[in-house]
Amino acid sequence: MSTTTMGATAILQRTLQQARRRRGLDAALRCLPWVVMATTLAWRLGGTAIALLLLLVTMAATLAFAIQRARALDTRWLVRELDARRTDMDDSTDLLFASTAKLTGLEHLQRRRLQERIESGPAPDLRPRWSARAHAIGAGIAALAVAAILLWPARPGETFDTVLASVGVTPAAPTQTTIVAQRMQVIPPGYTRQPPRDEPTLDAKAPQGTRLQWTLRFAPQPKGAELAFHDGRRIKLVREGDEWRASDVLARSALYRIVLQADAPPLQPSTLHRLDAIPDRAPQLRVLEPDRSLSLVTPGQRSWPLAFEGSDDYGLASTATLRITLAQGSGENITFREQTINIGGSGSATVKRYAHRLDLAALGLAAGDDLIVQLAVNDNRAPDPQSARSASLILRWPSDLGTETTGLEGMVKKVLPAYFRSQRQIIIDAEALLKEKRKLEAERYVKRSDEIGVDQRILRLRYGQFLGEEAEGEPKPPPTSDADTAKTGEHSETGTKPETAPAPQDDHGHAEAGAAGKFGEEGAVLEEYGHTHDHAEAATLLDPDTRKILKSALDEMWQSEGHLRQGHPELALPYAYRALRFIKQVQQATRIYLARVGPELPPIDESRRMGGDRAGLARRDDPLVAVEVADPTLAALWHSLDASQVPAATIDFTALERWLREHESRLADPLAFVAAIEALRADPDCTTCRADLRALLWPLLPRPASAVPRRDAGDATGRRYLDALRQEEAK
Repeated sequence: MSTTTMGATAILQRTLQQARRRRGLDAALRCLPWVVMATTLAWRLGGTAIALLLLLVTMAATLAFAIQRARALDTRWLVRELDARRTDMDDSTDLLFASTAKLTGLEHLQRRRLQERIESGPAPDLRPRWSARAHAIGAGIAALAVAAILLWPARPGETFDTVLASVGVTPAAPTQTTIVAQRMQVIPPGYTRQPPRDEPTLDAKAPQGTRLQWTLRFAPQPKGAELAFHDGRRIKLVREGDEWRASDVLARSALYRIVLQADAPPLQPSTLHRLDAIPDRAPQLRVLEPDRSLSLVTPGQRSWPLAFEGSDDYGLASTATLRITLAQGSGENITFREQTINIGGSGSATVKRYAHRLDLAALGLAAGDDLIVQLAVNDNRAPDPQSARSASLILRWPSDLGTETTGLEGMVKKVLPAYFRSQRQIIIDAEALLKEKRKLEAERYVKRSDEIGVDQRILRLRYGQFLGEEAEGEPKPPPTSDADTAKTGEHSETGTKPETAPAPQDDHGHAEAGAAGKFGEEGAVLEEYGHTHDHAEAATLLDPDTRKILKSALDEMWQSEGHLRQGHPELALPYAYRALRFIKQVQQATRIYLARVGPELPPIDESRRMGGDRAGLARRDDPLVAVEVADPTLAALWHSLDASQVPAATIDFTALERWLREHESRLADPLAFVAAIEALRADPDCTTCRADLRALLWPLLPRPASAVPRRDAGDATGRRYLDALRQEEAK
């Protein structure tokens, strides 16, 4: 076909398409008012669901009608219209659509003339006119009808069925209630930065604290409905027009179902829905720098770099708090100074890095001091943010403690007992008593001085235990020989002792043991009056140098105690101060050595050895005792769920629910158990439901004990030997 022919044909096809579009659109506009009127009436009588359904049906019908009207304009209609509207076509328009093989020479000439006229002239406009009058009438009628439907007062309980009944049509009674529309709006807490969303189902999994909003439509409409949760809670659904609404805050995971009033047709399907609450985890802190909890100051160090990394599931606060504690001094003169600073974090909302560099000179760190830091950070949960603290980090500047004492066997203990700090309090009490001397009576003054002397005595005895001395107690019988007197003297303190000062007594009951021994025997004397405290391995906790200093402190305490007990605190103070100085030196000792003690095994009863006494020995043919089940209730429930039993065993749902409440902490997914129980309760004969619940209980059963393998009977010789043993035992 030539280019000229293609051009004329394209013009005519475009003209036909324009006419079809005009005809189809005009037909749709004529139907639109009636669609709107019918949809409004359905919404008023049947609700949104029925209105939407009717709208879809009517729109589909309108579209089909418009397409049918447009397709009515075909090629024959185009030939008739061109012949009728254009005289230059010479009633020969059909030649343009005829097959060229069937045309004669004169018809070919006439066809070329028609094509030239179409291409040279304006494009023909054959579009039908708008049905303006019909559109106006339809729109007016629809507007009046819609206004009447919307403004007509609704009667209580009016539905589509009541309207049918008013016109004499009796609808069939519904046998069940269905949910024709459902929507759950999930609104997470603002701090989670999660957008609200609509769930198409009635199941949801959302952060804890999320607000849930239910919107439901029933057919037919019940008189009342509510949400029944597995823990006994019930939330009433409130009717607003044709919709039922309810809202709740998701505090914990739960199962629920929709329950209608008793007089309503049963809801089908009555599904158990699940709500999973995702708890907000506490933030986590990790120390990046330094790589150890205890660091020592290096020579020339001026600063201490710190770095932490925090993470949270929803977000961390922009700043963290660094608590700094400076411990200065030693012994009884330790002071603490605390301060806090805020540190800004860098990184994403859920993972932040907190870094800071401490200036040691500005903090006042000196030799012998400890610097302790700890970082605290909060998450962005509202209104109660969760907090996390890092491990404490210590920077220690060790002091020069001199040469350590070595060469002693034993284990090392780096700290001294807490009561090494009591001597200063005795000095403070004595000085306070001297200041009040003029205000107190003489008897009261002496009594208070004696009380301080008692405290000094208790402290002296405590320190004396580290030198192997014995505690003072009840008086014991006097020694019977000079050697014993000398031996007892080894346990007294060096120095002059006032007459009123208490003499140390032996509290070990050694005098009781000598009666059974013979007089004059070396072993009996040692057993009666000997002491293991005199052995260095058993008596000392200190190295020799420290022991010597502590012995001097005890001598000064003895003198201080004597003057205090006699009512002369002014004479006791010089000795007390010297004792305090000696104690301070003891506290500077680098190490304390603990003596090694061997194991003390119970003695062996020699009377039972090699005697053939078999009393108390178990017989080899004693039967095996059945193992007691740790949880018989759970085992019984598991056996009752066995589907292979004929007939099926009755399940005690009350006992099962009680067991679940008491052992909820052992369950990995408690809601799965509740759902399985509800499914089995609804259909007790359901084999699959029994198997599912039984599978959930199986991991909770105690692991069975290992079975005892049966002993091999052996060959004939072995059996004869065993039989002979049994006969021997029977005799």
